[in-house]
Amino acid sequence: MSTDAEGQAGDDRQKYEFKKVIEELQEFEGSGTQLVTIYIPDDKQISSVVEHVIQEHSEASNIKSKQTRTNVQDALTSIKDRLRYYDTYPPENGIVIFSGAVDSGGGQTEMVTRVLESPSEPIQSFRYHCDSDFLTEPLENMLLDKGLFGLIVLDRREANVGWLKGKRVEPVKSASSLVPGKQRKGGQSAQRFARLRLEAIDNFYQEIAEMADELMVPKRHDLDGILIGGPSPTKDEFVDGDYLHHELQDMVLGKFDVAYTDESGLHDLVDAGSDVLADQEVVKDKNQMEEFFENLHDGDEATYGFEPTRRNLVMGSVDRLLISEDLRQDVVVYDCDGTEEYELVGRRQETPAHKCDDGTDAAVVEREDAIDHLIGIAEQRGTEVKFISSDFEKGEQLYNAFGGIAGILRYSTGV
Repeated sequence: MSTDAEGQAGDDRQKYEFKKVIEELQEFEGSGTQLVTIYIPDDKQISSVVEHVIQEHSEASNIKSKQTRTNVQDALTSIKDRLRYYDTYPPENGIVIFSGAVDSGGGQTEMVTRVLESPSEPIQSFRYHCDSDFLTEPLENMLLDKGLFGLIVLDRREANVGWLKGKRVEPVKSASSLVPGKQRKGGQSAQRFARLRLEAIDNFYQEIAEMADELMVPKRHDLDGILIGGPSPTKDEFVDGDYLHHELQDMVLGKFDVAYTDESGLHDLVDAGSDVLADQEVVKDKNQMEEFFENLHDGDEATYGFEPTRRNLVMGSVDRLLISEDLRQDVVVYDCDGTEEYELVGRRQETPAHKCDDGTDAAVVEREDAIDHLIGIAEQRGTEVKFISSDFEKGEQLYNAFGGIAGILRYSTGV
């Protein structure tokens, strides 16, 4: 695996691990303002943070509710204990610590503490937060897919405007035209009809431009470019007519032939502009899935589903492991007289009983996150791991039709 590929795989793995922790934290609730979150940038001295925590612990003694007071002080004590593991400064990009008594059902609470080190982007400022929920929004923003492109598809009947944000296509605005058909009504001269039709087309182009300007001008400093699609000559007339705001006009990366101009046309535009978007993650995901489908239809160098993919991974035959970003399942490992058997279960599902072939009850060996299980084998075998978005058709198929797990093989195995 190349150094770049290893770096991307590591980033994807860290992103998944962070997502998993964030999803867990979002499920927690405190009965009062007793869940503490601290964001610590890497230039903030640990001793200064400890002083702040001690000060908050002292001030918490003024909380009227005895239960809330105790829970907040216990959370702060837990945070102070965790800070002892660090030297003068936090690790690169900082750390985030979550601690508090969360509802565990039946009127009971459970103290939880989670630490996230070295997020994907630097923590910008120190932040102390105490509420009934943990503060995860800054971390969620870090995990958003990077890259922002404006998308416009149009013909003389309709238009749609939206975004490509990382891997996600987001339709935002649409418009329908009042442009008359090419056949004029009785009583109208050909010249008058042609003039009215050109005026209607011009008015519609202005409406599309206004729609795009309202959406994209405020974001122009964050935009990486604009793609415009539609049939000829419509898209050419629109771009060449300088209808867009001049700052947006300078950001047009290209005009592309697109047959549809409804919301699906925005997805078609991303496909048509794949050369321009070659470095974007959504195009890389699509290329991976297209190769998988080609191998699936034209040969035997593809695998899918948990068990066949796991077996191919163990054999070392998987070149790239494809995992849906939406996969949230555990794998239970059972022992059947010295032979391991596996079963996928929902993350919140109880561990089910399992029968061996001879009818005896299998013993549970372990239960772990299915993605962690597969990646562990992949890393041992030198297999590249790709997380695939479900925000496009073939990515959605990976999740819905193939169980969120597939692989591109190095050679055919018959498994």
